[in-house]
Amino acid sequence: MDLTEAIFGRRATRHYSSADVAEATLEGLIHAAVHAPSALNGQPWAFTVVRDRALMGRLSRDAKAHLVATSPAATDSLHGPMADEQFHIFYDAPVLILISATAEGPWVVEDCALAAQNLMLAAYAAGLGSCWIGSAQTYLNTREGKMALDMPAAWVSVAPIIIGHPTVVTAPVSRNLPLIRWVD
Repeated sequence: MDLTEAIFGRRATRHYSSADVAEATLEGLIHAAVHAPSALNGQPWAFTVVRDRALMGRLSRDAKAHLVATSPAATDSLHGPMADEQFHIFYDAPVLILISATAEGPWVVEDCALAAQNLMLAAYAAGLGSCWIGSAQTYLNTREGKMALDMPAAWVSVAPIIIGHPTVVTAPVSRNLPLIRWVD
């Protein structure tokens, strides 16, 4: 697949089949992720792969409760879905790949975000769907969230990305024209 096709075709996928994703495929996605640039070539990332659906259900429940308990009143629009017991924050995807920063530094979050973009583009090129679940990120940075995934306390959860076989083709969304300032 051409890179431009991947960039213009990738969408946030929220409808997945129950089919598993092969371990070799997941390793390939992570291999693409680690080829992202990083500040001073620090490569400060680690990848936690969750395929245990019961664990993902528990993480979903706990992340929703945490978000409702800690979100400011300005985000009341989140409270409806998050209070719904049937809503699965990971959209019943078969895989969660959590990209975490393993070191401190001024650019580790950006480094992990670059790895996440590579991973999502590689997933699309492999015929898979992906979605960055930002609403789970805060919980996954709590002591309880890290313990649930057996993560070191010093790691910082940056990008919780779900992966799976899409059941719905997500339509493109309109994009605003870019604001470009030319300084000569």
